[in-house]
Amino acid sequence: MPGNSRNASKRVVSKKGAAQGSGGKNRGGLKGRGKTLPADERPWHKGYSGTEKLPEKTARKQDKERRAAAAEGRAPKVGVPGSKDTTWGRSGRNTGRPMPQRGGKLPARGGPRVAPGRRSNPTKEGPELLLGRNPVVEALRAAVPATALYVAQGIDIDERVTEIVRSAGDRGIPILEIGRHELDRMTGGVLHQGIGLQVPPFAYENFDDLVAAALEQTAPLLVALDGITDPRNVGAVIRSVAAFGGHGVFLTERRAAGITATAWRTSAGAAARVPVSQVVNLTRAIKSAQKAGFTAIGLDADGETDLYQLEAAIGPLLVVVGSEGRGLSRLVGETCDLRVSIPMASDVESLNASVAAAVTLAEVARRRLYDL
Repeated sequence: MPGNSRNASKRVVSKKGAAQGSGGKNRGGLKGRGKTLPADERPWHKGYSGTEKLPEKTARKQDKERRAAAAEGRAPKVGVPGSKDTTWGRSGRNTGRPMPQRGGKLPARGGPRVAPGRRSNPTKEGPELLLGRNPVVEALRAAVPATALYVAQGIDIDERVTEIVRSAGDRGIPILEIGRHELDRMTGGVLHQGIGLQVPPFAYENFDDLVAAALEQTAPLLVALDGITDPRNVGAVIRSVAAFGGHGVFLTERRAAGITATAWRTSAGAAARVPVSQVVNLTRAIKSAQKAGFTAIGLDADGETDLYQLEAAIGPLLVVVGSEGRGLSRLVGETCDLRVSIPMASDVESLNASVAAAVTLAEVARRRLYDL
C-alpha cells in the first residue's frame, strides 16, 4: 500500500467545519443559578425548617411519600411534620389521655388497615424497631418521633396496648395490623409481645450539657461505659441509672454498643428519662468530668478500694464500667481516681458488667440516703 498507511501511530483527524452557534436560543443556559441555599431553606429537602410555606407541588410530593412509606412499613424520606429533626432522644412529655378499662377493644381509628411490606435489617443510621409493651409505652409518653406502629392480630388487650394505640392515633402515627408470624419475621424472633414501634435513630445529648445538667443536682451521679459491646448490657445499665437516681450515661462512638432497639427494650423505656451522650475519646471525657468536680471510680475486681468503704460516694461521682471481657482499658483505669472492687463471698471471678454497675449504684444510693 502506498504512503505510510502501515504506520500504527498515524493519527487521522476528520475534517469538520466551523462550529455553529445557537443563535441566542440557549442564552439562558449560560446564566448562573446563584448560590446554593442551605438545606433548612430548601422546601424540597428533608431538612427544611418549615418556617416558610411549602410550594403546593412540594407539599403534594411529601404527602405522597408519607402515604407510600406508611403502606410499605418504612420510614418516610421526608422530615417529621412540624419538626426539622428526624431523630429521637429524651423528652418526657406525657400524653395525658385517660386509659380505657382493662379488656376493652382497640380504639377506633380512621383509614384502612394496611399490611406492611418487607422491612430491611436496621442499621446504625437507619430506623429502629422498639419492641415490647413497656418500651413502646415509654417511647410514646416521651414523645419519641415514630413512623409506624405494628400491632399483631389477636393480641391480648390490656391498659398498655390501649394506651399505645390511643397515643399513636392522637399523634397521627400509622397503625399497621399484621399477622404475628409476620411480626416474628420482622423482629428476627425477638420477644415483642405483639407490639413494635418504628423510630428513627436515637439522638444523643451533648456531653458538656450532660455534665452541666448533672452538676445542678444535689448529688451528681454519672456512669461511663468503657467499650461495652452488648446492647442488652447498655440497656440494663441505663435502667439501673434511672432506678438509683443517676443523672446520665456516656459511652464511646466506636467499638461499643449504642442505643439500639435492643438496648432500648432492655432499659424498659428508661432511655427516655436518662440522658445519654456519645464521646469520641472516653479518657478525655473522664478528665473533663474530673475537672468539673467529679471523682472517677473504675470498677475492677482487683481494685484497691472496697465498695462498702467508698467515702467518695456522697460527693459528685462518676462510675466507670469496663467491657464484658477485658474490663477497664489501661488508659481509662489509670485515669480513674480510684479502682473499686465489689466484695463477694464466693470464688466467683467477676460479675457481669451491668450487674456490677447495678450493685455499685445501689450501694451509692444507700450511702447517700443515710449520709446526706
